[in-house]
Amino acid sequence: MAKMFHGIEISADQGKVYDSLMTEHGLRGWWTVDSSMPKPGEGSKAEFGFHNREVVFEMKIDKLDRPNLIVWNCVGGPKEWKGTRLKWEISAIEGGSELRLTHSKWKNTGKYFRMCNSTWGELMYRLKAHAEKGDRNPLFT
Repeated sequence: MAKMFHGIEISADQGKVYDSLMTEHGLRGWWTVDSSMPKPGEGSKAEFGFHNREVVFEMKIDKLDRPNLIVWNCVGGPKEWKGTRLKWEISAIEGGSELRLTHSKWKNTGKYFRMCNSTWGELMYRLKAHAEKGDRNPLFT
C-alpha cells in the first residue's frame, strides 16, 4: 500500500497546531469551511464536505494524544480515500512545532493519489498560516 509524507515547521506551539486539526474553527480556517467535528474524542467521527457537498469525507478518530498525535481513518467518502489513514504527528522544536503528516493505506499511486499528494502540500502551508497568525484562508469554501 502507498503512503504520502509531508512535513512543515510552524512558529506556533503544539497546542495551537493540534487545535487547528481538532476543532471546527481550526479546520475551517485552512481546509474546508464545511467541517464538522461535533465531539472530538477517540471513536467519534468528523465530516468534511467539498464542492457544495458533492464530495463528503467521514473520518473516524482512532487515536488522540494531545498535543502530540492525531490519527484518523477514512470510513466514508470517495472510494480512493475510503480505508486510508491520516496520522498527524506534532513535535516541539525550538521556536514552535514540527508537523508531520503520513497519509497511508492508499490502494495505488494513480492520478487521484498524485492529485491529493499535491493538494496536501498546499494545505500544509495554509495550516501553518492559520496556526501561526490566525489566518482564515481555507482551500475549499
